[in-house]
Amino acid sequence: MIDYQMLSTEQAQQEMGALTAVLQACVADGASVGFVDAADVAVMTRFWQQRVASLTSGESELLVARQHKRIVATVILSRSAMPNGRHRADVSKLLVHPQARRQGIARELMQRAEQLARGQGKTLLVLDTRSGDVASDLYRSLGWQVAGSIPCYAESTAGVLDATTYMYKVLA
Repeated sequence: MIDYQMLSTEQAQQEMGALTAVLQACVADGASVGFVDAADVAVMTRFWQQRVASLTSGESELLVARQHKRIVATVILSRSAMPNGRHRADVSKLLVHPQARRQGIARELMQRAEQLARGQGKTLLVLDTRSGDVASDLYRSLGWQVAGSIPCYAESTAGVLDATTYMYKVLA
C-alpha cells in the first residue's frame, strides 16, 4: 500500500535522512536530477535543507509517497517568485526510489501536484527533464506538451552533457 502526503516544514526536517536517501538512490541509478555523484551526501542534504527553507517561506510544497511507512518518492511544486508569474508553478524533483518504480507512484504524485496547483489557482505548470528519459513519456501521457529542448544542458552521472527538454501543462 502506498500512502501520499504533503510534508510540513517540521515533517520534512524529521525526514531529512529519508529524503536524502531517495535522492541518493536515484542519482546512483543514473537519474538526471541535478547531481552527478551519489556519494556526495553532504551536497544532497544541503539541497533538502534549502527545500525545507522554501517550505517554511511558502514558496514550495513537498509531496511524498510512503511504502511501508518509508518515503520512496517525492515531487516539489514551487511557486513563481515574480509577480508576473503568480499564475504558474514549477514541478521538480519527481524522484521514485529504484526499488519502488513501476507501481504508478510517479503518475499519482504528478496528479496530486496538479490538483494542489489548481487549488492554489495556478493555470500553468512547467518542468524540465533530460531529453529522451522515460519520464518524458509519463509527462506526455499526463497531457504535458514539449516547449523545446536545449543541447548539452546538464552533465550526467556518466560525465556526458545531455540535452534537456522543457515541458508545460495548461491547467483547465
